[in-house]
Amino acid sequence: MNKKILITGSNGLLGQKLVYRLLNQPDVTIIASSKGPNRLLKQDGYTYLSLDITDAKAVDSAISQYQPDVVINTAAMTNVDACETAVEECHKMNVDAVQYLVDSLKKQSNSPQLIHLSTDFIFDGKNGPYRETDIPYPPKSVYSESKFVSEKVVKDSGIKWTIIRTVLVYGVVDNMSRSNIVLWAKGALSSAKKINVVDDQFRTPTLAEDLAEGCVLAALQGATGIYHISGKDFMSILEMVYKIADFWHLDKTLITPSKTNQIGQPAERPLRTGFILDKAMNELGYNPHSFTDGLAIVDKQLKEIKV
Repeated sequence: MNKKILITGSNGLLGQKLVYRLLNQPDVTIIASSKGPNRLLKQDGYTYLSLDITDAKAVDSAISQYQPDVVINTAAMTNVDACETAVEECHKMNVDAVQYLVDSLKKQSNSPQLIHLSTDFIFDGKNGPYRETDIPYPPKSVYSESKFVSEKVVKDSGIKWTIIRTVLVYGVVDNMSRSNIVLWAKGALSSAKKINVVDDQFRTPTLAEDLAEGCVLAALQGATGIYHISGKDFMSILEMVYKIADFWHLDKTLITPSKTNQIGQPAERPLRTGFILDKAMNELGYNPHSFTDGLAIVDKQLKEIKV
């Protein structure tokens, strides 16, 4: 049976990976949507829709026109520090837009599924790595609070829902507008820049392809509830950056280990998150790459685009 899948935020890192992953999936019709023009290099094999999900009428119109079986909501304001000052914009994008999607999907007679992307930042970071059954208690940042509230919107929606939480996503996309931990560290060290890197924040970094695979598995299986989808290697951000330096044979003496309270990030971060993946592995068949294998995939993609 053909499944019609609408992706929000298709110009972003995860959004692009989802489009490319689903192009290889038989019996799936893809509607990719994002604000502004399509930034993917491959522009055939799917429908592209310019959509601002903070516009309730536009959301309603898109959902009623395409009547998707699944909506994968990857669109969000994810710049944690920017959210501290752009509070209203963050709430509009991360909470109100989710409500508009829910309201529109409720009107459909085909019982569509909403797969909503969330984050490890809904935990306070005192007891990571976390399971799906652990109680969220976000740190005091505008971003983490907005994602915490958006999860409640989804859980209270009365529609078929799935929440996929993830951690520190990295990868390479077409027409990249934002960096991520791997590209930032590689870029800085390649330019012989000195960098301060925290040694007291712990994560399970996630290859964007793995996250896309987790979303697709949930969509194709109609899996509902909460799933933790991330990488399987638990490490400090410092360890991560050392591994990046080792992989590309870069100078590790440029890296200065630092504490979170020394580097002056505007938004509070949870110190120790990361995920236990047993549920996703057992129920969905999710099997992520190791961090080193993820770096090899990034390296291959960078060579292909000659960055």
